[in-house]
Amino acid sequence: MVPFDWHRMLWTPRTPPAYVGEIVFRCVVMYLIIIVALRVTGRRGVRQLSIFEISLVLALGSAAGDTMFYGTTSILYAAVVFVVVTGLYWVFNYLARAFPRFSDWMEGEPVLLVEDGRILLANFRKLRLTQKELFGELRQQQVEHLGQVRLAYIEASGNMSVYFYPAAEPVRGGLPIRPERCARRLRRAGAAGPHACFCCGHVQLLAEATAATCPTCHKDEWLPVSTDERAG
Repeated sequence: MVPFDWHRMLWTPRTPPAYVGEIVFRCVVMYLIIIVALRVTGRRGVRQLSIFEISLVLALGSAAGDTMFYGTTSILYAAVVFVVVTGLYWVFNYLARAFPRFSDWMEGEPVLLVEDGRILLANFRKLRLTQKELFGELRQQQVEHLGQVRLAYIEASGNMSVYFYPAAEPVRGGLPIRPERCARRLRRAGAAGPHACFCCGHVQLLAEATAATCPTCHKDEWLPVSTDERAG
């Protein structure tokens, strides 16, 4: 291999200049595949970046890395990839701004997950979240039990927005979400009193040593409700 062979650096050996057109086609197809894959896999890993920004990072990462150290990778071809992918990024961003429905379809809308201290299971299951993930997000908002939560949304970015009851209102009993308390769930009430369904957070009175099925989700695991006030 001859160092600084400009023909090799700009044109991969044994490929005609018309191959640039195929690269453009490959970029469009792969970019669309990346967008669809990110849309299907949900919001858990999106966070501060939009779905378009993540697709840009993924699409350009390989093109840039391969060109940096593979001597057989053409700089010109990589440059074409950068131009096409960046152009697609701007096109998709424009479509998202110009057509709100397109934006909602691509990035999703805010989804209500908790209302009045109860998990909305239909919405929760659509997002393919686990209870552990939901409780972890709420604990980062200093939530100790669902009775403290009036509304909780998962945003299009993947972040959680939580609305609390006014501090002046009496504390409502709710499902504890601290890990050490979740591990103590029961199939029979240890003592008479209000208990919360471990699956959906529905609260009802149970008699001592009574087994019950939740009328909302039909599960049979319970925890004594918590009435702790929210700190901060």
